[in-house]
Amino acid sequence: MQTEKFYIDGQWVMPASEQRLDVVDPATGQAFARIAMGNAEDVDRAVQAARRAFAAFSQTSREDRLALLGRILECFEARHEAFAQTISREMGAPITLARAAQAKVGQMHLASHIRLLKDFSFEEQQGTSLVSHEPIGVCALITPWNWPLNQIVLKVAPALAAGCTVVLKPSELSPLNALMFAEVLHEAGVPPGVFNLVNGDGPGVGVPLSKHPDVDMVSFTGSTRAGISVARNAADTVKRVTQELGGKSANILLPDADFETAVTKGVLACLNNSGQSCNAPTRMLVPAERLEEAYAVARRAAESLRVGSPASEDSQMGPVISQAQFDKIQALIQAGLDEGALAVTGGTGLPDGLEQGYFVRPTVFGNVTPDMRIAREEIFGPVLCILGYDSVDDAVAMANDTVFGLQAFVQSTDLAAARKVATRLRAGRVSLNYPPLDVAVPFGGYRQSGNGREGGAQGLAEYLEVKATLGYAA
Repeated sequence: MQTEKFYIDGQWVMPASEQRLDVVDPATGQAFARIAMGNAEDVDRAVQAARRAFAAFSQTSREDRLALLGRILECFEARHEAFAQTISREMGAPITLARAAQAKVGQMHLASHIRLLKDFSFEEQQGTSLVSHEPIGVCALITPWNWPLNQIVLKVAPALAAGCTVVLKPSELSPLNALMFAEVLHEAGVPPGVFNLVNGDGPGVGVPLSKHPDVDMVSFTGSTRAGISVARNAADTVKRVTQELGGKSANILLPDADFETAVTKGVLACLNNSGQSCNAPTRMLVPAERLEEAYAVARRAAESLRVGSPASEDSQMGPVISQAQFDKIQALIQAGLDEGALAVTGGTGLPDGLEQGYFVRPTVFGNVTPDMRIAREEIFGPVLCILGYDSVDDAVAMANDTVFGLQAFVQSTDLAAARKVATRLRAGRVSLNYPPLDVAVPFGGYRQSGNGREGGAQGLAEYLEVKATLGYAA
């Protein structure tokens, strides 16, 4: 793997800068690889390569792009285990989760976009006019560390399907899977300049990408704070910006819910991937008279998780990504205790039996009130807050009482009742009774959870401009 080079214009090239960064194994806190860090000169080389390639690639046929995506999927599938092992090592996902979800979801998104592209309507005649959808141009794709392949494929696949060219900046905390993905695209025969990759941090690469006058669109996934910065940097050139940002998802258990099932699944969903998911159901809202019941079930569920080395087939939860993330989570757990929340289980410090790495104790808080920091801030760690409500109207108001609006959850044995509550929730996605993942529908948020959508026809449309040709027909 070419860890100290960038992929630009169909070749692995040396960076302009001598700066390097260690990639740290979060299970040990020790460096195990090193990557090159880019700068504005590297960004400009990549953007210019993408700009040159756009003229030809934007004119390719649907059939050509379908064939290309098919080859990418085939090459991707051949490296499934390698992707899983790499992600497990660099971001700490248990190897079973890395195989079944972290690596697998990339294949699922590729296959979904192939199906979508087969039938997507790029043109529609309206009277004597033609409304057409054309590739927007050069796209800067900035992706996070927590679900790295998921976010890379959710951006690259629709961009290529649309006929765009791209420059990818993956997170510098989990960059190795992105380098492997570049190898996959090269092997699949992606034309030079259509896909480019420059590693680096926000100031060194993210800012010049967002500001670059030859970039037509920025698709960003990350924190709300960073998303605001990207939007400001992009504003001077009036480029399109789509953002998938933070979340503080509510999980409403209606009074008729099966608490043993609903609470258990809610805890496991919250703590999955060590709580490092923007759409994790981190606020569980239950009827006030059933709080003690919820605490008991939640305690059993959280304490059943085996926390340990990501390399172990027995581990169900690994570490969080970095020392900085660990410190932030510890501070917020302590804030919860200081503000009077009840530690149903967990708390500060390392889990028993673990003396190194960035492992966090699975933590469930009770007696949480809506004004507490742990109820309002995105913790991005294995921490669940349980809040009581007096009525369904109260629960809906509490769920919507947030600056975020990415996802919400509703649990009930009465599907009609759950549907009714879903219509009142201000979130871009609502899940009823823990359904299976559907990668063919759009994902994105309201308010400070971002704008734009990824996945489905709406996600592909983000990479298209709309043109009206009048007088097209006699």
